[in-house]
Amino acid sequence: MTNTPVLPGRGKNMNNVIVLGTQWGDEGKGKVADLLTSKANIVVRSQGGNNAGHTLVVGDRKVVVRLVPSGILHSQCLCLIGSGVVVNPIALFEEISELDKAGVADVEKRIKVSAASALLLPIHPAIDRGAEKLRGKNAIGTTGRGIGPCYEDKVARRGLRVGDLKNMETFQEKLKSLLDYRNFMLKNYYHEPEVSFESIMEAIVPLRDRLLAMVADISEILSEGRKAHKKILFEGAQGTFLDIDYGTYPFVTSSNTVAGGCVTGSGAGPLDIEYVLGIAKVYTTRVGGGPYPTELNDEIGEGIRSRGHEYGAVTGRPRRTGWYDAVAMRRAVTINSISGLALMKMDVLDGMDELKICTAYKLPDGTISKLPPLAASEYEGVTPIYETLPGWKESTFGVTSWDDLPENAKKYIKRIEELSGTKVAILSTGPERNQTITLEDPFADK
Repeated sequence: MTNTPVLPGRGKNMNNVIVLGTQWGDEGKGKVADLLTSKANIVVRSQGGNNAGHTLVVGDRKVVVRLVPSGILHSQCLCLIGSGVVVNPIALFEEISELDKAGVADVEKRIKVSAASALLLPIHPAIDRGAEKLRGKNAIGTTGRGIGPCYEDKVARRGLRVGDLKNMETFQEKLKSLLDYRNFMLKNYYHEPEVSFESIMEAIVPLRDRLLAMVADISEILSEGRKAHKKILFEGAQGTFLDIDYGTYPFVTSSNTVAGGCVTGSGAGPLDIEYVLGIAKVYTTRVGGGPYPTELNDEIGEGIRSRGHEYGAVTGRPRRTGWYDAVAMRRAVTINSISGLALMKMDVLDGMDELKICTAYKLPDGTISKLPPLAASEYEGVTPIYETLPGWKESTFGVTSWDDLPENAKKYIKRIEELSGTKVAILSTGPERNQTITLEDPFADK
């Protein structure tokens, strides 16, 4: 047998960790990412756009970041925006301004953007809103920020990229070509006002030099960081069941929100990932349309929404609420190669007499499935099968030790582990960073 060579930077000290959502987004990735970025040297976003919001607390001020990676609050962190992200320059610099006002140091200097990132331009939100309006009762429930149309232009190879700003003559030619197509659609199909070439140039040109100054080879930075044994956090956006391939299609986002998307959208290699931390609430939530088997349209659901402050960080929309779905989680664990879960908002379940966990789906033909369908249409007639567990009256708010949790809370977490097929690494008992029980540190040497 020949010895397999050890590639530079690979081994127990590689420390490349993916953080991603395992439900329908809004799981609380912002807190966990902020918790882990205190140890990270590099944080990279790899998909989505300014439709995905993470609420960060800066002193007594809350700041919602959408494009800027959560690591920006930590001075040692280099923040990267990979080629899989769609970049709205206007939104990006609005975020940077907010962070500057909040007293975060050297924001613009610590952000690097891939030249291959797609540019999200003012034409894209116009198309997004027109499309949703035309869908009527079948509206997907997008944020209206133009993410889908921008990805559509990217895949159709008519879109513009950040690197196109280097040559303004070529940029203008490509923009005119894009507008010829998109404005025709706006006027004749969506019956909405056109977006002028001049208005886009007026919005983008003043930001050009600042954006180009941030351009870097993200894949190369990640490669060099790995060789130097830097701690790298890959920050996912949205959630597994909003994935364009594995979500409840067509009620999904426009990018790959799973672990594979973190790799392709950043330029890292598949074997560079050491740990995948999946974020989930101890119940479930969903924003927008689409199937949701464990949804609670009653006082229990409203109570969870109220106690959990379940309203979108970007849109303010009330989230749909429901019981924990172990059926969906089994799929998420498999397709993401989940190493461990971070369970959020434990304290929201305090005081409830009983709790339910969905263990299987009963299909219309009477058969039982332990994995979810792959299309929204296949959810019709699906009935969740529940297991009921006793609740607890004691408060878990702010608890920082597993031993201090109520016994029924421990049983609930252990049952989630058994039904989901993975372990719990982190348990959140409140919104603050220190209101956390860490059972396994994803960055610890293995």
